[in-house]
Amino acid sequence: MAGQLIVSLSGIRAETRDLAADLARELDGRAVPLSLLVAPRLKDKYRLVRDEDTQDWLRRRQAGGDAIVLHGYDQAATKKRRAEFAALPEHEAALRLLAADRVMEETGLRTRVFAAPRWLASPGAVSALPRAGFRLLAGAAGIHDLERDTVVRARVLGIGEGFRAEPWWCRALVLGAGRTARRGGVVRLAISAKQLAQPGPRQALLDAVDLSLHHGARPTGYRWQDKGSGSQVA
Repeated sequence: MAGQLIVSLSGIRAETRDLAADLARELDGRAVPLSLLVAPRLKDKYRLVRDEDTQDWLRRRQAGGDAIVLHGYDQAATKKRRAEFAALPEHEAALRLLAADRVMEETGLRTRVFAAPRWLASPGAVSALPRAGFRLLAGAAGIHDLERDTVVRARVLGIGEGFRAEPWWCRALVLGAGRTARRGGVVRLAISAKQLAQPGPRQALLDAVDLSLHHGARPTGYRWQDKGSGSQVA
């Protein structure tokens, strides 16, 4: 039985957009869509609403078949050494989701799919997501259909943003992707855009994609599908 392949990219901003576009071209040649993890705010006072060129690029990629995934609000640690949504109570998570959703709607990038920074969402954050209109949660160890209360178990194999980027880890990522694809599982690859400036991590990601495709994995993205109508939401 053929598995699935999901490739996600985070940390997209003006300074990394060319790197992201280069990866997108490589994956377009392989007919592999990207899931683009977007946060309205990033460190160093970055604001998506002020970055019209990145907005335009994201909208074009979305129109071409890539999925947009909300990736937190500002990615600031809410507790010492904890990712933004990793320890939030439900009420505070709901406020951040509402603020982020407004920005995404304003920029024409609204999505019903969420992946917390470093893939870590507290029980309170998980409870807040359906109330805020989100239907799919991509977590560290699985993909949660929030409307149907089901989970597809599959862990993220990542480079950067909480994951290592050393050569030994890059080799392990390629081997892990191959094993999962050979078993017909869901291969979830993730990379932060700034890691694409390094030839080792970039090549490791592409090697993992190629090996997964070789074993018959079907490329897809983080999307919620309405089984009744057949329509997809991303």
